[in-house]
Amino acid sequence: MFTRTESFREYATTFRAVTVLILIMMFVFVLVLFPIIPGNLLFYYGSGVNLLINDGQWWRLVTPIFLHSTFTHLLFNGFSLAIFGPALEKFLGSFKFLLFFLSTGILANIATFLFKPLTYTHIGASGAIFGLLGFFLYLVLFNKNYFTSNERNTVYTLTGIAIIMTFIQPQINVVGHFAGLATGILTAPLYWRNKW
Repeated sequence: MFTRTESFREYATTFRAVTVLILIMMFVFVLVLFPIIPGNLLFYYGSGVNLLINDGQWWRLVTPIFLHSTFTHLLFNGFSLAIFGPALEKFLGSFKFLLFFLSTGILANIATFLFKPLTYTHIGASGAIFGLLGFFLYLVLFNKNYFTSNERNTVYTLTGIAIIMTFIQPQINVVGHFAGLATGILTAPLYWRNKW
C-alpha cells in the first residue's frame, strides 16, 4: 500500500495533488533561502502565531502548513506525504484528497490556537500528515476487508512510531499532532462514505 514503484513522471501524473503539495512546500522553502523575498517576511506573515490569530489574522490557520523551519523538517514532512499520500489520493481522488489534507491541517491549527497559549508560534504540515495517518487508522479499524493483515499491521506500526516520535523530538506541537490524528479519524467517514 505504501510501497512506490512508479517512475517520477508516473508518480507526478498519477498523484497530482500530492505532487503539487510537495512542490509548494519546496518552493516556499527555497524562497526562504534566497534574498529575493526575505525569508523573515514569509515567516513573519505566515507563521501560526496564536496572538495574531486572536487579533483576526485567520490566514495563519492555513499558511503554517506550507512553512518549514529547517531542511530536515521539510524532508520529514515531505517524505511522509510522499509515502502516505498516494494511497489515499488513489482512494479519494485528487480533489477530495486535497480537501482532506488541508482541512485536517487547518483543524489541527485551530486546536493549537484553542489549547496553546497566545504566545505560542508554530509552522509545518505535521498536523495534516497525522490526519493522513488518522484516515488510514479509521480504514483499518472499520473497513478491514480492504486491507491485508500486513497492511493493517503497517498502519498500526507507523502510527505508533509517529506518536512515540511526537514525545521524543524537541519543540514538537503535540496538540497539533494529536488534533490532526483525531480529526483524520473523525472526518474520514465523511470522505469514505461519499467515495463512490
